[in-house]
Amino acid sequence: MSTLGQLKLVTAVKPQQMPEIVKRRFKLSNKLWEQIQLAKSTFLNQPFELKKVKTVKNAETGQSETISVAKRVRPWWFTAENGSICFSIKYGAKVIELAKGKPSIQVESDLDLISTLELVKQAIEAGELDSQIEQISGALRSNFKK
Repeated sequence: MSTLGQLKLVTAVKPQQMPEIVKRRFKLSNKLWEQIQLAKSTFLNQPFELKKVKTVKNAETGQSETISVAKRVRPWWFTAENGSICFSIKYGAKVIELAKGKPSIQVESDLDLISTLELVKQAIEAGELDSQIEQISGALRSNFKK
């Protein structure tokens, strides 16, 4: 048997463009990863600093330079009146409503927060919140139209 005969050959072709919902899902998944890392650094005392690349113009030489600066990541969680931790999932500046009239998830401890954030990230990657993402992104797009 030849070497190529041992491989599973298919007729799949690389897509030219990803569907919009997949891009949005990926964007939200990346933001949830940032929240997970922020929660780990906050509650487990692990260092976390996210960097972003910024291009600035040098005042003396007039040349453009690329520098790395710290990115500000705001936590999506807060402490409720009863002492439990609640968090909301945000797409842009809008909060995603997970069920009718219920935009937040309540957890009992900081370790539960990390595991619940990871669970929500898996749900988003599986496409379970696609309708909510589509609804929010449509509302955000309509704000830019005149």
